[in-house]
Amino acid sequence: MPRQFFVGGNFKMNGVTSTIKSIVSNLNNSKRDPNTEVVVAPPALYLALVRELADPSVGVAAQNVYDKPNGAFTGELSVEQLKDAKIDWAIVGHSERRVLLREDDDFVARKTKAAIDGGLSVILCIGESLEEREATKTIEVVTRQLNAVAKLVSEEQWSKIVIAYEPIWAIGTGKVATTTQAQEVHAAIRKWLGETISAKVADETRILYGGSVSDGNCKDLAKEKDIDGFLVGGASLKPAFVDIINARL
Repeated sequence: MPRQFFVGGNFKMNGVTSTIKSIVSNLNNSKRDPNTEVVVAPPALYLALVRELADPSVGVAAQNVYDKPNGAFTGELSVEQLKDAKIDWAIVGHSERRVLLREDDDFVARKTKAAIDGGLSVILCIGESLEEREATKTIEVVTRQLNAVAKLVSEEQWSKIVIAYEPIWAIGTGKVATTTQAQEVHAAIRKWLGETISAKVADETRILYGGSVSDGNCKDLAKEKDIDGFLVGGASLKPAFVDIINARL
């Protein structure tokens, strides 16, 4: 069966009650491709609000989750708390957390494992810096990040993971990998899945592209064989987000 197209919207640290309500209202009232799975990730403070207001067909993700159960971990969110709030997804390993908060591959892998074990699905972010891209280390970097997860996650659990390839040099910069560059990395990731996990996982796992995705470039990217959708940042705060959701129409 073909992989279902997937578009995630990462609001990052943006929005207040009024603007978040407006974004959700626009999603609810828009004509969205029924064959595209949509998941939005508001700031933690607004998770419950978005889950309450969003159409049931729109999934809601936390932008982060901790790798341990409830306890003395100030400022963190547990899997149990997210599930209690009817949140079914978590973004794990976003480059902004890897770079700004020094989250390493092993920590990201532990969080991925904890989330899946607790019943969440995961948008697992991977990607290389500009220096790594220029040193032709892109595939080395993304497979290293994936290998850390593969050590902890069973073959069956990969069905709960959507991989988001986000070249760090293209996030929020306006720079976008060419369709050829993006497809090459996506194909390499799928090849790694087949060789490291299984042919079934390689065939079924959705691999998203993220990095300054817009309504202007999404249709060309969506035509590529191994690009199964997008993880969108700033554009998810705008009405044009619906155009990205409808990239395959």
